Amino acid sequence: MIKKILLSIFGIWVVLSFIGVAMAAEGGNERKGKYSYRKVYKACFERGAVESEKPSISPDAKTQAQWTRVFDKKKFDEFGCAEEWNKLSEAELLDIYTYLHAHAADSPSPAKCK
Repeated sequence: MIKKILLSIFGIWVVLSFIGVAMAAEGGNERKGKYSYRKVYKACFERGAVESEKPSISPDAKTQAQWTRVFDKKKFDEFGCAEEWNKLSEAELLDIYTYLHAHAADSPSPAKCK
């Protein structure tokens, strides 16, 4: 009887763990996104294409809906540095989107790039 209870509890724990991992995999990593976003502009600056290492567009320059449209259409022309943006993987783009979306103008914690 005790073995059945312990086995049931363990089974429920395993199922909940898989659900948690699956849900976490859907979104990007905000911290990696911030790093990647800055890395794009640093590489662009080193190439001489922009005047500053600081990203030209802050996260609070757009609303969450606007960031979603930009990343759904994959139109990164307004950011400049097209060469660097084209080199980014889907995972890096998801991380950058997560960072920008989380700190958009209408988010609970809007942020400017520093």
